[in-house]
Amino acid sequence: MSTTQHAVVWTDHHHAQVLRFDAEHVAASKVKAATHHTAQHGSGVRTEHEYFGALCEELEGITEVLAVGPKTGLEAFRHYAEKHRPQTARRVVGWEVVDHPSENQLVAMARKWFLRFDRMAGNPTPT
Repeated sequence: MSTTQHAVVWTDHHHAQVLRFDAEHVAASKVKAATHHTAQHGSGVRTEHEYFGALCEELEGITEVLAVGPKTGLEAFRHYAEKHRPQTARRVVGWEVVDHPSENQLVAMARKWFLRFDRMAGNPTPT
């Protein structure tokens, strides 16, 4: 898959699963937060920023992203993206709170979501 129009990312505060997909293929990748601990004040914030920064880099080149996950992790990622990576935030076209579905459930949910989204936007979904 050279260029992918859609992806779904499941994220919390510790790891993310990115599933890029088209009509026939799915490519999965994972991003994990670093676990280095320091006594410095704010090191948790720095670690979270590094993690969300790496996640934004993983989403580069994807036209439209559906972001899903538990409420607090999703809100933290949204806040980071809107404040520090607005170009990435603009490509996230949906934010949905979900538990931790399987990879197949995520792709099925995202395909259904993007079908409705593309129809509302007047964009044909590639088949």
